Amino acid sequence: MARTFWVETLGCPKNQVDSDKLTGTLLADGLVPAAAPGAADLVVVNTCAFVEEARQESIDTVLALGETRRDGAELVVTGCLAERYGSELADALPEVDAVAGFGVPVTIGRTSGPGAAPSFDLLSLPRPPAAAPWAYVKVAEGCDRRCGFCAIPSFRGPQRSRPRGEVLAEIEALGVREVVLVAQDLASYGRDQGVGERAIVPLVHEASQLVDRVRLLYLYPSDLTDDLVDAVLGTGVPYFDLSLQHVSAPLLRRMRRWGDGERFARRITTIRARESGAVFRSNFIVGYPGETEADHDALLAFVEDVRLDWCGFFAYSREEGTHAAGLDGAVPVPLVRERLAELTELQDRITAARRDELIGTRVGALVDQPGVARSYREAPEIDGIIAVPDTVAVGALVEVEIVDAMGPDLVAEPVTALQEVAT
Repeated sequence: MARTFWVETLGCPKNQVDSDKLTGTLLADGLVPAAAPGAADLVVVNTCAFVEEARQESIDTVLALGETRRDGAELVVTGCLAERYGSELADALPEVDAVAGFGVPVTIGRTSGPGAAPSFDLLSLPRPPAAAPWAYVKVAEGCDRRCGFCAIPSFRGPQRSRPRGEVLAEIEALGVREVVLVAQDLASYGRDQGVGERAIVPLVHEASQLVDRVRLLYLYPSDLTDDLVDAVLGTGVPYFDLSLQHVSAPLLRRMRRWGDGERFARRITTIRARESGAVFRSNFIVGYPGETEADHDALLAFVEDVRLDWCGFFAYSREEGTHAAGLDGAVPVPLVRERLAELTELQDRITAARRDELIGTRVGALVDQPGVARSYREAPEIDGIIAVPDTVAVGALVEVEIVDAMGPDLVAEPVTALQEVAT
């Protein structure tokens, strides 16, 4: 009887791509999916280690799955936590059979006998067809930047871009209507290959010939060139996910980041002048060492004035080995919580108001699952959704009229089918 497996995924979309490729490898090696983790012969936990909260969630998940696994089942920890802590993690979790990072070729599962899985480098592996009408596609691994708060380059390594033909072949094989291109530093795609500073632009152009929608996540504002803006607008998905992190120039310098609120606002205004329907998302760190009340007020003013469609606010997490770990000016935790609450309340009002403005308009919507659809305005899993009748086929691209809004979510009725379900 074939061995069974279960892959538990935590963290960001890049981790989900790794899990998809791992799943494809295990399937190709003769293993079959289990109905539940407690029924699997091999349980793999793909972990996140970006901040303390994510690390704790990863450890809690590993311990919980270790308690519920069947007798004789293997428990393997991989992903960022494994890459960052390696042998230290193995010593701390004796219930784990193996700790294997993804940064270099690794071995998952038994190394010999029936069902053995070989060593591999996930970045270059194929993956099975997508189960949904959309999919993340990772175009590069690692990062060459040295942001003051981020430890990712220390365990994911420098940027390694995939060959363009390989990325395009994966997109074509997935059989989806929308692809979401992801990388730690997406706009720097291809720079390490010596193929030009803006290799992401031709990749976007070519990808848009293969699917209905191409969406880009994680763009550094300093790399948002006119050519890249043109490429994004040309896809018909004017969605800009900008990694801003803050708007205070002095604080951004302490973060080892580029820009300031005035530059960010000017760029966003310019894009909106070209495309009034452009959508913007960003994330901001609250409580970075040295953040003053004036810095916080500047961020509040930016959020209120610029009115981004979507925002995430995260408390600073001190990461060993980073530049910020040695900085003075720690912000008291209660004050960080106050600032987070103030920003979140403000953004929730803005998002709700921007969603209310869409009532009565018509948009193209991709049906992800029964009753759930998205227009170009909503990235999968992180933004709101559009509720549609369950009778609209999954995978269909339909024109809908927005009839109501409930906070970040919209309610719509179909008007006409734009395209039939992809075959």
